[in-house]
Amino acid sequence: MNVLRFIFKEILHRKINFTLSLIAITLAVAFSVSFFTMGTASKRETIRLMRDMGYNLRIISNKTDMNFFYSNGYSDQTLPEEHVQKFAAQKGLLYAHLLGTLQRSIDWRGRRALLTGIAPEISPVGKEKPPMIYTIKPGAVYIGYELAKGLSVQKGDQVEILGGSFHVENVLREAGSEDDVRILAALQDVQNLLNEKGRINEIQALNCFCVVEGRDPLDMLREQLAVTLPDTHVIQKRAIAEARTRQRELMDNYFALILPFLLVVCAVWVGALAFLNARDRRQEIGVLRALGYDSKKIALLFIGKAVMIGAVGAVLGFIMGTAFALAYGADIFKVTFQKIEPIYSLLVIALIAAPVFTAVSSFIPAMIAVTQDPAECLREE
Repeated sequence: MNVLRFIFKEILHRKINFTLSLIAITLAVAFSVSFFTMGTASKRETIRLMRDMGYNLRIISNKTDMNFFYSNGYSDQTLPEEHVQKFAAQKGLLYAHLLGTLQRSIDWRGRRALLTGIAPEISPVGKEKPPMIYTIKPGAVYIGYELAKGLSVQKGDQVEILGGSFHVENVLREAGSEDDVRILAALQDVQNLLNEKGRINEIQALNCFCVVEGRDPLDMLREQLAVTLPDTHVIQKRAIAEARTRQRELMDNYFALILPFLLVVCAVWVGALAFLNARDRRQEIGVLRALGYDSKKIALLFIGKAVMIGAVGAVLGFIMGTAFALAYGADIFKVTFQKIEPIYSLLVIALIAAPVFTAVSSFIPAMIAVTQDPAECLREE
């Protein structure tokens, strides 16, 4: 209690010094908290934006005519629908989204259309994620932009496709790709229309492009699937896969570079302030020593004050940094701003790190000051 009273008296006696030190550590913590909170949001935003580039893995029958495949955009051979479940069940495969499709080019009202049936998307067990593509109800269709525009089809219309009647659930916005002439429907509906019950002609997935030194990731993936799905051929959209991986590596490297720089700046700032404060206290320390206070108690005074500054600064800095991230995060991260939230674990870390940081920064100058001859300190007065 005597030490705490001593510390509070010293704080009241040197209010400007305490305030400047508190401002320094508060801003350092606030910047760090804001940086990490926004950094987490940035990583999430990057993952989401890269995900929206589309599936990077296509699995088709190994009997596919590849000339036909690249010319028409789909395989001329089918696979059992159960292959999707086999893929999902295989251990060791890194993927986030899995989709079975059946596609066929048809003539619809005098126009070429790409009829596509899609099954509900599958996520890894225990890692459920929002689907990348529409979930279409049986009896409903989504019509591509150019088809709808050229044939005057609107949302809510009833249309006939290969003898079946369907409700136009939505008209897709212009994509600038083959999706503009696509008709999307539930997989089971398309299987019935094409007399392909229980069949698909492609599995699409969003998989992890993992770099392994000396090995081609695509070769590794083909080896893994060769046992479970021996009748398939794997195609990877390398440009998408590599772009996704490079972007994630870029973000990781960015944070790995910025964090040490941030810590060094904070250390220099707090340390310099501590040295200046210790130098200004030389006469004060001489008076305390002359009044009978030993070096241990004087050192406890300054280290205790530093710890208190660190603790208060940690709380204030967490509040300021979090408030800044919440206030400006929505303007920066348009896609995932709703998921920006306080990271309370940072408060725990700050309450431990900031007092230790300020104590260590104050320790050396405090030790230098308290070991000096009080007579020399008072002579300077």
